[in-house]
Amino acid sequence: MVGLLVASPIFASLAKSHNPFRLIGVGLSVWTFATAGCGSSFDFWSIAICRMLVGVGEASFISLAAPFIDDNAPIPQKTAWLAMFYMCIPTGVALGYVYGGLVGSHLNWRYAFWGEAILMLPFAVLGFVIKPLQLKGFAPAESGKAQVVASVSEGSEASNLNDHVSEDISDQASERSIKSIGESRFLNQLSQFSQDTKVLLQEKVYVVNVLGYIAYNFVIGAYSYWGPKAGYNIYHMSNADMMFGGVTIVCGIVGTISGGFILDQMGATISNAFKLLSAATFLGAISCLTAFCLSSLYGFLALFTVGELLVFATQAPVNYVCLHSVKPSLRALSMAISTVSIHIFGDVPSSPLVGVLQDHVNNWRKTTLALTSIFFLAAGIWFVGIFLKSIDKFNEDGENQISVDSKANMKPLLEGNGDNL
Repeated sequence: MVGLLVASPIFASLAKSHNPFRLIGVGLSVWTFATAGCGSSFDFWSIAICRMLVGVGEASFISLAAPFIDDNAPIPQKTAWLAMFYMCIPTGVALGYVYGGLVGSHLNWRYAFWGEAILMLPFAVLGFVIKPLQLKGFAPAESGKAQVVASVSEGSEASNLNDHVSEDISDQASERSIKSIGESRFLNQLSQFSQDTKVLLQEKVYVVNVLGYIAYNFVIGAYSYWGPKAGYNIYHMSNADMMFGGVTIVCGIVGTISGGFILDQMGATISNAFKLLSAATFLGAISCLTAFCLSSLYGFLALFTVGELLVFATQAPVNYVCLHSVKPSLRALSMAISTVSIHIFGDVPSSPLVGVLQDHVNNWRKTTLALTSIFFLAAGIWFVGIFLKSIDKFNEDGENQISVDSKANMKPLLEGNGDNL
């Protein structure tokens, strides 16, 4: 989680000066080697560091994959395509349980990590060797700047030679010049990141969307952590982990896909997205709240399944709003800030806070009812979004928009690959 939260904004910022498609390749490479490192770990700290680096690899996808999908999806099916992408999360969790169980029972746990790394390796390689896609709103680093820096450096060297300065002094000056250039670039990127973040926070539609997403994720995060324990204590489930896990995975897949297709049928607009978000979350909250009030296990499972289907229908619409409420050049950062926010203020604090509440009331039914009621807060926030003045900014030219002819010259992250493209 630490690696994911720290690296997401970094990848989003680097996309302004490096080809975003290559950045995904870098992320997949980091993920591959970190996963292999998990399998080769020798103590707690080694596997903890490798797990953190796995989050760094995931961050490239979190920030950059959704904008690529949004660029290339057919207009009538944009949210359906986004839904297919986000559906892969619960699908991957389900396959991970099966894969980990099979490999762990027949081989050693280390082989599960090594196998994942081998499976991902071809995709990491493809991220560097195939012709990169271009991302709307992003331009390459200005090649003129590099030429200016080079010419200044050459001029300095010539001046030093003419003045008969010793070679040692010239080397020291060159090192200071390189260090100064590096510091200047870092400060410029930091300043640009600060400015872009300020612009995002001034977008009312985006802020309202993320606030609703935080409240939503607060509940989902606590469900995933405390759900099985609550189910065992309230309904005396003998296999609470499997029941809650199975319901969540199936509903996550079906609900996510359904939400994307429904918004496309309604007409993919920001206003319609907020309508779907508020309605689905409100109805899902009623269903889940009623489920926890029932004494029958089967009644609970039926209503809770309906509630989970409804609340998972929000995944495509909420990310559609994140992508279309900001300029194209800010989409990667908007996804990164959204991800950081929903974790820092949502699922990360929710689990310990719910634990504190349960220690205080000592009644899992009351605890789950209090937790589920936060869905109403999320629905209310998204309902406010319906009445905000919303403009789809997908077709707005970002400050870094470039011509079609110059897109082919997008600078790869690794200079050596430029000649091969």
